[in-house]
Amino acid sequence: MSSRYLAVDLGAESGRVILGTLDNGRLSLEELHRFPNQPVRLPTGFYWDTLRLWHEIQHGLAVAGRDRKTSVSGIGVDTWGVDIAILGADGALIDNPRHYRDSRNAGVPEKLFETVPKADVFAHSGIQFMQINSLYQWYAMKLAGSPALASAKTLFFMPDLFNYFLTGEKRAEVTIASTSQFYDPARRDWARGMLSRLSLDPNILAPLIAAGDRLGSILSHVADATGLAPGTPVYVTTGHDTAAAVAAVPAEPGDDWCYISSGTWSLMGVEREAPVINEASLAMNYTNEVGVAGRIRLLKNIAGLWVLQECRREWARQGREFSYEELAEMASKAAPFQALLNPDAFLDPGHMPERIAAYCERTGQAKLTDEGSICRAVLEGLALRYRQVLVDLEGLTGRAIRTIHIVGGGSKNALLNQFVADATGRRVLAGPAEATAAGNVLTQALGAGEVSGLHEMRAIVRASFEVTGFQPRPGLGWEEAYRRFTAF
Repeated sequence: MSSRYLAVDLGAESGRVILGTLDNGRLSLEELHRFPNQPVRLPTGFYWDTLRLWHEIQHGLAVAGRDRKTSVSGIGVDTWGVDIAILGADGALIDNPRHYRDSRNAGVPEKLFETVPKADVFAHSGIQFMQINSLYQWYAMKLAGSPALASAKTLFFMPDLFNYFLTGEKRAEVTIASTSQFYDPARRDWARGMLSRLSLDPNILAPLIAAGDRLGSILSHVADATGLAPGTPVYVTTGHDTAAAVAAVPAEPGDDWCYISSGTWSLMGVEREAPVINEASLAMNYTNEVGVAGRIRLLKNIAGLWVLQECRREWARQGREFSYEELAEMASKAAPFQALLNPDAFLDPGHMPERIAAYCERTGQAKLTDEGSICRAVLEGLALRYRQVLVDLEGLTGRAIRTIHIVGGGSKNALLNQFVADATGRRVLAGPAEATAAGNVLTQALGAGEVSGLHEMRAIVRASFEVTGFQPRPGLGWEEAYRRFTAF
């Protein structure tokens, strides 16, 4: 007998509602509704279009319920990390959630460290330092004297907000909470003492709930709007999209592999039983996030395909439209290693080709003059950055990594996958592209008792999706390129 689950998967560029069918140890996924996730710039800041996203979610659920008359065993929501939402005493959303690239965050970490030193923040959270983190967003609101914060009754993360819209229940799912930099992965609780030192009220944080737990049932007006059966369960799946993707890495049991969840961001790391919070991980700026079954994801955030996406947007704005397939073909024909780009130098949006040109000039490298050369340099830079992180991970864990699993949308970029194998000298296994949706569905099935644990989840993924292997090719100049890359 098959069972069906709906996965709501919201990424930084688009959202989807996906129907997952679990049947005899195999999982199939069908996209029911896809919609853009377009932030909005207003005089007061850079925001997510939150109510539009909620409208689109309901539309996707209605495709299953009203249009197809599908009976589903559960609904689960995952989103990007770190961004927060504020509810008032009446349960209403009182401040539209800001985009993590909002300029309000600029300079906030340094101000916060004046009260709680950087080393103390890391000791309490084990999270890498990025000004987009939830901690700095919250502190920025305090510094600005935010009226919404003054009236706040509940602080949510984005999947928790949509779970609340679905059920009326106020809970904070652990995998998304662990991205915040105010969750303590060693104590498995909010870092209340640190928050109190910062005059941030921990009492507005919702009670924690583990991935896979049943949250409640859809509200009656949601059932009416979507045609889904009253009482349809909602599970707190892996609320952080990366946690969902890592849960669906098709790895065999063992510890000689790492993962790259490849999309707008690249999240590269390993799984551990316990967090790695020490002087070395602090110095390397690594992060300890929680995954399914309490596993710790020791990882590094890398700018990922964001740089290429921004170039593509800028070229389109100038009237030159390219598909990602066309860009990859142009990159494959360009000369190698014309310039070496560190993707993490390009976190801000806008005018990306011009910013790449300025970077090349500043670092004394050749000017990139055409789209193919820029795209190749972006992909080569990503592969070299992955090698750098691989070296760090092996040093932090004391274990050799022999296989790199690449999952997510970026796993479809064969040129990048080959570059990763060549740059690192490791076997690369690419796929599934829909790892986030698969992890979302299988975590719901775990909560429903249909799946026994993480090993079975990954066995189902291996049985259900194809992966493509890439072997490293000797020579080709990658060693010299890496030496130059690490010298910047």
